[in-house]
Amino acid sequence: MGKLLAVIETNHGTIKFKFFPKEAPGHCRNFIKLAQRGFYNNLIFHRVIKGFMIQGGDPRGDGTGGPGWRVNAEFSKLPHLKGTVSMARSQDINSAGSQFFICLDRQDFLDGKYTVFGQVVLGQNVVDKIGGLPTSPTDRPLQEARMLKVSIELAS
Repeated sequence: MGKLLAVIETNHGTIKFKFFPKEAPGHCRNFIKLAQRGFYNNLIFHRVIKGFMIQGGDPRGDGTGGPGWRVNAEFSKLPHLKGTVSMARSQDINSAGSQFFICLDRQDFLDGKYTVFGQVVLGQNVVDKIGGLPTSPTDRPLQEARMLKVSIELAS
């Protein structure tokens, strides 16, 4: 898993991130399984908060959906840096499913409270572009930010 990359092709460009299987094996396996099944294809980034993060992976597109199962928390000492990929969840720490977010800047208040499972290695400019989209009062982008295809590749 450590030599695999997630490739998120969006309508704004491509994002690639590496996995942290030692720190979050269950979350890495879950994301890879969902990506390989095509689960993320054509889903949107439904939540964008400037200077904070972009969030996607909800099949309903409103922040309430998931894959039909949960993944238990795997908190580690990995910090939430610019480009960190972490699992979204409800107030229940063991409620992660398919929704994930990518940090737009350092977010130390999330450390030890959300499972970090990846780090952007290519396309941070795309993350930043999506993070700069105008949004509604409920943080929904006014311009579509869609994951056209999410796949897994071997790192070179």
